[in-house]
Amino acid sequence: MRFFKFKRLKIVEQIAIVVCIAVIIPLSVSGFIINNVNQQAIRSQLRESAVLIANMVSDEIDFFSNTINTSLEQVSFSLNYIKGDYARNQYLNSVAKSFNNCEKMEIVKTKKEYEEIHNQNKLNKKATISISLDNGELLVATYSLADMRDEVFQSLKDDERQIYVMTNDGVLIAEHNYTDEVFKKTMALMPKNQKIDEPVIFGDVKNQPIVYVKKKNPAITIIVNTTEKITEKAIYKNRAKIVWSILFATVIIIFIVALYTYYLYINIRQLFKGIIAISKGNYERQIRLLTTAFTPHEIVFLAFEFNRMAGEIHKSYLQLKKNNIELKQLNEFRSNLIDTVSHELRTPLTSIQGYTSRLMRQDIIIDEETKQKSLRIIKEQSERLKRLIEDLLTIPDIEGMRLRTNIESVWLPEVMESAKLLVKNKDNKEIIINLDESFPNVLGDKNRLEQVFVNLIENAVKYAYPDTKIIVDAKVGNNIAKIYVKNDCDVIPRNKLNKLFEKFIRLDDNTTRTTRGTGLGLFIVKGLVEAMEGKISLSSDEKCGFCVEVDLKLAPSEVLQA
Repeated sequence: MRFFKFKRLKIVEQIAIVVCIAVIIPLSVSGFIINNVNQQAIRSQLRESAVLIANMVSDEIDFFSNTINTSLEQVSFSLNYIKGDYARNQYLNSVAKSFNNCEKMEIVKTKKEYEEIHNQNKLNKKATISISLDNGELLVATYSLADMRDEVFQSLKDDERQIYVMTNDGVLIAEHNYTDEVFKKTMALMPKNQKIDEPVIFGDVKNQPIVYVKKKNPAITIIVNTTEKITEKAIYKNRAKIVWSILFATVIIIFIVALYTYYLYINIRQLFKGIIAISKGNYERQIRLLTTAFTPHEIVFLAFEFNRMAGEIHKSYLQLKKNNIELKQLNEFRSNLIDTVSHELRTPLTSIQGYTSRLMRQDIIIDEETKQKSLRIIKEQSERLKRLIEDLLTIPDIEGMRLRTNIESVWLPEVMESAKLLVKNKDNKEIIINLDESFPNVLGDKNRLEQVFVNLIENAVKYAYPDTKIIVDAKVGNNIAKIYVKNDCDVIPRNKLNKLFEKFIRLDDNTTRTTRGTGLGLFIVKGLVEAMEGKISLSSDEKCGFCVEVDLKLAPSEVLQA
């Protein structure tokens, strides 16, 4: 009989124990060791950086002092050649203004006068610099320390250490990040016996090194204090990096273990979601597996085949959608064509049929004038039918870019006159063509250009206000001939203006139609102009009701002459 029954652990429980023994405990021990080593490194870095900053400040002050001494020596040399106290004082005032930070420059004869100036400057926290002259007098310069502080601490403005610059008798002349409490504590720690021109580390806290540099010339002491805030920030930041690194490594390991445990369930769930999406008509849905080294090949293969099948279905769906759009457009074209035929073919056919029947009647006598009038109307309506059929036959050539043109040098005034004669102008509106006979030739197909301007002028005549003029202007620029066809009419909205180049588009719809037309004129004109490598644009405003601009290239000979 067994008194102890061994319980087998689940795989999740086994993994948790292995991770704890093999990962978490070693990581914790390693983190403790690394943190101590890192603290020693930071302590050494803080000491070295404090010494480096002290030397930097010392070098800056040396440079500042040497620059001033050199300047004073030059002034002293120049004074030897200037006679008279007034002239010398004028010279010193002008030199003091030209030197940066120099407030005053004067000559004193006794040391007592120098001491008075020096003591006054100490009270005002200003620097006193002197140099002996050849006659025993002293050249004394008073310098502002405000700009000197800015120059000395310019490169250290982002450093959080406290830096003090004092005279050797204890007067503070410059400071950086100064606080009174820390300054007093630092001064209390200063050793009594101080070395000259050598950085010395002192202080009673090993993680907060303080450095002083006592200089003989100039007679100042520089102190760099590493405050508690800097030390805590440096140590905490690096300690936090170590802790976060260990935590991150732990999270990654746990994540990989969790992924190993649950990847199969998650991937199967993705398959279910994909099947449901397809069943609801979402053919773009793709299965995205959480693939790992442990993902079974069968699941990867199944997902790949499913995505391929969904992609093929989606392509078929898009093609079907495209076909439906094309069928809709074709149906719209058919409706427009039927509408055009019903409006534009019925009238001329009715006229032709009516006047033909009239001429064929035997029971009445028709005079010659009536016969000629009837025949003229039959001819006009036949030409109208011919033009309509030609327009309809031109559409496939324009859309298929198969329109043939015979490009040659064309004289536009002749084309304009021919077009003017062919325009149907029942209201006898005045058509003014402002083209001189000297207008240069253009490149184009003469017959096609005639067709273009017949359409444009006739269109302008149809929609112009009663008793207004149709104006055709032209000008030449940049080897391009620009022809403008203008009329006075209502301003056309921009959204409607942009659609006038489409097929079967008219300014008036089927319910308000007041003029004849198929809505193909501007579409055909645009196709003809572009086939001749030209450009066409439309505009409408208060100054010009409707304006069509046609740009054509000049013939080569005209370009050479220009």
